[in-house]
Amino acid sequence: MSNTNTKNSVEKATQEVNLVEGLFTPSEANHLVNVLIEQKVNFHKLQKLRVCEGQEDADITYENNRIEELLNEKQIAKDYISIARKEGYNVVINGTLNISFIK
Repeated sequence: MSNTNTKNSVEKATQEVNLVEGLFTPSEANHLVNVLIEQKVNFHKLQKLRVCEGQEDADITYENNRIEELLNEKQIAKDYISIARKEGYNVVINGTLNISFIK
């Protein structure tokens, strides 16, 4: 679904992309969450390398903090899905990516 407001040029636009939606077994949910979070971790690792390239004193605090946060979130999700597995539940995942730009 998209919502774009325009006057002579675009002043604000938003776009929603439904990345994940559905009912999953705990194994499927665990795999899906791991893959999504690992891709985001890899993005920040590449950003860190890009920032450091040719700069030994580059500030990579944000990237390091974000990677640590993502790995913590990954563990929390794993623990949560583990409860579903033990209790015999399936897992519903809904993940929407909201993209917007403002002029």
